[in-house]
Amino acid sequence: MLIILFFLSCIVAIYFTVMLEKAPKKWIKNSFALYGIVFAITAVSLGAIYINEHKVTLMAFAEEFVDTNSIGGKQASPTRPMTSEFSIIGSVQLDAPLIKQMPELPRGCEVTSLAMLLNYNDIEVDKMELAKKVSRDPTPYQVSKEGVQFGNPHKGFVGDMYDFKNPGLGVYHGPIAELAKQYVDESHVHDLTGKGFSEVFNQLAHNRPVWVIINTSYNRLPESKFTTWQTPDGPQKVTMKEHSVLITGYDNEYIYFNDPLNKNTQAPIEEFEAAWVQMGKQAITIY
Repeated sequence: MLIILFFLSCIVAIYFTVMLEKAPKKWIKNSFALYGIVFAITAVSLGAIYINEHKVTLMAFAEEFVDTNSIGGKQASPTRPMTSEFSIIGSVQLDAPLIKQMPELPRGCEVTSLAMLLNYNDIEVDKMELAKKVSRDPTPYQVSKEGVQFGNPHKGFVGDMYDFKNPGLGVYHGPIAELAKQYVDESHVHDLTGKGFSEVFNQLAHNRPVWVIINTSYNRLPESKFTTWQTPDGPQKVTMKEHSVLITGYDNEYIYFNDPLNKNTQAPIEEFEAAWVQMGKQAITIY
């Protein structure tokens, strides 16, 4: 309705501006000028209200492209603005349960964060059950003249989740979304991967925590922290600082989250988004 009133106000303001030149008498000109100003101000006010009420949606258009160096991402615009450059209206703080991955699951951040998301949605399941059920890529760790050969986290959990003494990494959004569908009707599991960070804000604004892949520094990593190993599905760019958290809120400065390592509870929006983009814009929620 706001957008309709906005366009009507614009049309009326233009009408009176045009008719101003054709008015036969001075008092009519003055009246038309006044009406034109009033409707122009009305149009500006309605436009401002509409933008504020749809801030999160409008931000999505600014995030059409993915960062060039993101894992599994598309070609990006090097000048893509970050979400923090936009005004964020209000704040959100969701009361999701905090579950710690340690000591049982040293590499179990992804399933632990999923347990938090499921528990928030009144689904009683613990991290250990999810750890057993998540898909795995059984490809063994090997080092050859071609480099490291290991599994594909897009296919299933790679390596040992339970012991740092053995090689391992983690798992990405695909297998986690499929695991969630074992507990929730698949129509309620929404894989947001590849969408703009504003979609994360949108879900939070609707009281939906968001599972994401990030890194342990909550900021963009230098290329030196990444390596490429060979998998049965082709080369895979990875970082051993890969991590997963459940985002639970935001304000105009920070993203708030439940970290299964219990390291931190917040990070500056721009830094967190940069890390999330670099890790392939992976996100899942339930509703």
